[in-house]
Amino acid sequence: MDQDEAKSNENHSSSSRDSNPCPICLGPFLQESYLDSCFHKFCYSCILNWTKVVAGKHSPAPSSVKCPLCKTENLSIIYGYDGSSFQRQYINDSFELSSFFSKAHKYRLKCYYTEPGILSNVVNILRYWKSRKYLQPNRWLQSWLRREIQALLQEEDVEIIVHHILGVVDSFLRRGDQSHQMRTPETKQVEFKNLVSDAARPFLAARTERFVNELELFLASGLNIEAYDEVYMQQLGWNTPRLTGEGADVEHSEHTPIVPYLYIFDDDSDETD
Repeated sequence: MDQDEAKSNENHSSSSRDSNPCPICLGPFLQESYLDSCFHKFCYSCILNWTKVVAGKHSPAPSSVKCPLCKTENLSIIYGYDGSSFQRQYINDSFELSSFFSKAHKYRLKCYYTEPGILSNVVNILRYWKSRKYLQPNRWLQSWLRREIQALLQEEDVEIIVHHILGVVDSFLRRGDQSHQMRTPETKQVEFKNLVSDAARPFLAARTERFVNELELFLASGLNIEAYDEVYMQQLGWNTPRLTGEGADVEHSEHTPIVPYLYIFDDDSDETD
């Protein structure tokens, strides 16, 4: 095999990996693993953390878990295969999530497995940039960021990450000088999203783009956290709560409930959890 052919095969292999990402994080596979019955493939840390979320809904913890893609029952995760041996993590040996992982964290994690643009017909994002409302401080942003990142990473201590991203957001949102006024709203929007993406990517990897879009939605909604959650769940069709709290640039409209990509929880689960 000559050098050009080898390079071509390498590029093809890389392209195949990119076009078939992990179904959970949507990024390249890190430490490939398989569920033992259906053999669907995931990153080891992704499927392990996902089983912890599911197990956290049951007491005692279940001995099996349904595949998030096909709902087949599986007893273990196969990983570390080297051609002659492998390791196995049984579902009932997985550690449960710490008590910090609340119903609100579960709800936000579920949101990341739904179709993007949930509030695109409710929140007027361009108006947020055109009206320069991004210059107004958001008193709920730090709490929202903390919960969001805790949900995504399933870790309690995320303060360093929160303050890093918050610093980037604040430095941009408070920049009300003439250079801002000379740029178009669309340019300011792109600059903001690029800056936050660069700050979040080392921590959130393949989920960075979705996180930045969710952040923009939260800021543009003008809602506090409780009201934002209610509107979000209403649009998903998980429940139909009455909107409470402050709001701006939010319009009521008819919608079709969005179907999640993955079976995050069992069919008989409480959708408001």
